[in-house]
Amino acid sequence: MNDVSLVFSAPVLRLGATVFSLGELLAAAGALLFFLILLLAVSLWRSSRTRALAEAEAAARAREAEARLAELARTQAELQGRMGTIAEIFGNRQAELTKAISERLDGMTSRLGQSITEQTRSTHENLAKLQERLAVIDTAQNKIQSLAGQVVQLQQILSNKQTRGAFGQSRMEAIIADGLPPSAYEFQATLSNGSRPDCLVKMPNGAPSLVIDAKFPLEAWNAIRAAAEGEGGPDARRYAEAAFRRDVEVHIKAIAEKYLIPGETQDTAFMFVPSESIFAEIHENFEALVQRAHRARIVIVSPSLLMLSIQVIQAVLKDARMREQAHLIQAEVVKLMQDVSRLDDRVRKLQGHFLQANKDIDLILTSADKVVKRGAKIEALELGAPEGGSAVESPEGDEDGGRSAAIGGQGSLRLRVVEE
Repeated sequence: MNDVSLVFSAPVLRLGATVFSLGELLAAAGALLFFLILLLAVSLWRSSRTRALAEAEAAARAREAEARLAELARTQAELQGRMGTIAEIFGNRQAELTKAISERLDGMTSRLGQSITEQTRSTHENLAKLQERLAVIDTAQNKIQSLAGQVVQLQQILSNKQTRGAFGQSRMEAIIADGLPPSAYEFQATLSNGSRPDCLVKMPNGAPSLVIDAKFPLEAWNAIRAAAEGEGGPDARRYAEAAFRRDVEVHIKAIAEKYLIPGETQDTAFMFVPSESIFAEIHENFEALVQRAHRARIVIVSPSLLMLSIQVIQAVLKDARMREQAHLIQAEVVKLMQDVSRLDDRVRKLQGHFLQANKDIDLILTSADKVVKRGAKIEALELGAPEGGSAVESPEGDEDGGRSAAIGGQGSLRLRVVEE
């Protein structure tokens, strides 16, 4: 025994000035093992409790699902009944429609005969009128010749720079007015530097406006066309191309200086070309002009590209309006969820009323069974001989305390319950 004590008290570990014996180490290990066992037991208890809660929640959900399935079955039965009624109504309506169509076909047949007769008579009249109109066409042909002369005058008018500029601007205004609401653009608006662009497209969310310029130098372009047709030779064409390039560069520079205002207009402006053929010719033979315009943040657009750009802006404006209305949509969704919550509460209350009604019906049926049994017992009663006028108790008691039925006195009757 002393040896064992010596073994347990013998020092086996030294940490600094502290010496630990074998017994102390074994005690510390035992305490640690006990703590681990206790921790394991606590974790097992918590996991079993979590599983129990999960099973209870699953059972509640299963009961709720069964109730909803029953409600769906009842709704399906009602829908089947309504569909049968609708099918019957449709059958009756189809018969009525068939009868009405037959009557109308008969009427149309008679009217068609009359119409053919009238059409024959009308054809003869129209032939006579056609001869008169041929004479009118001859007169109109003379007017067309005079109209051709007026078209020549119109061509002369369009050769004027100001008139032609108004034509390009009117075409640009028509495209913008067809694609955007009136509040989204403004023609001949005045900027902060005093310049007045042809069109100012207002962007949503307070973004800077987009400038569109409809003026385009067509004089040099017409000179190029004239040189291409053989008027003046190659030198005239090169001179016309150089003049056209110089005029377009000056126009691009003017747009960039007058209409690109930081914070007030977009960093990019549109230069509208009123002809698809001129637009294609510029991108094909004057690539340097296109690159210069890009460096100056000027986009050259044709009528089709301007229409496409207006459609994109229209989509942006529509998206901005939808974002402005997003808070209203969220408020309506919140109200809808509140209505759904109230509907769920009322359905649950209605379900409770149905359960209570079923319980009351079961109690009523139990009471009715008892009344029927007591009536059967009363029918089975027999009249017996009088026995000294003493009252005879019923061998069976009832819910009213087992009161006996007897009639005292001379000539009294005794009631006896016959055994079943």
